Amino acid sequence: MTTGVLIFAFNNEHIDYLAIANWAAKNIRRHLNLPVAIVTDQPCPPEYRFEQVIIAQPKGKHLRKFADQEEDVTWYNGNRVDAYELSPWSHTLVLDADYVIASNELLKILNIDKNFVAHKTAYDVVNKDNFDELNNFGRHQTPMWWATIMMFRRSTEAKLIFKTMSMIRDNWDHYKALYGIAKSTYRNDFALSIALNIVDGHTLDHADMPWNLASVTPEHALTQLSNDSYRVDFLTADQKPRYIILNQDFHAMGKRHLGEIVAKST
Repeated sequence: MTTGVLIFAFNNEHIDYLAIANWAAKNIRRHLNLPVAIVTDQPCPPEYRFEQVIIAQPKGKHLRKFADQEEDVTWYNGNRVDAYELSPWSHTLVLDADYVIASNELLKILNIDKNFVAHKTAYDVVNKDNFDELNNFGRHQTPMWWATIMMFRRSTEAKLIFKTMSMIRDNWDHYKALYGIAKSTYRNDFALSIALNIVDGHTLDHADMPWNLASVTPEHALTQLSNDSYRVDFLTADQKPRYIILNQDFHAMGKRHLGEIVAKST
């Protein structure tokens, strides 16, 4: 059985996802010792090191407002549903390029005896933002499974989950209305959550990650102190400056500060 990491990276006007993915791949090799395959629509610079480069046309073009960007940016997020077909590995970790690897914690996920798992709950690392509206969605407050990290084994179950996600992406207006989702923009998190709900017979009883998804929101300043140590600066409710130190994996939801970290590392 082959095991590896799959990352999707489609650049836009303001965010160099390919550079972020290359930086992430270095952390993956240091901590997880796994090969990395990248899905992108452009040739990689010769100094970038991926075990495989998979060229694909970007799907799902949307305009999205990121809190740390001054204007709307183009967001290509429709290719993630193709992960099962594109992955060269039989046992795959699908990671967002902006998921920061600072430990070998994800190796535990590869040992879970399930065909597919993802995070069901995310949280703000500084405990300032309430994630209730992010961990549930739509008219019926359907629980969210996050597509930030997905582990799958080649199996009938995993294949069905990704095929169902593809169906949801291709018929987004229907599912958006069915689940009462106010935001019009398609998200992989929505597609994954709805797909798991369908595949599991609407029981909301799918296996999830054994810990919650640590998240740094875009309004907080993120800086790197050392290889695997990061500082998050934020303001309290009464506008007092505070900070915490992270020595763990986390999802960097803001791209500007992470982009600055990546640029300084080259």
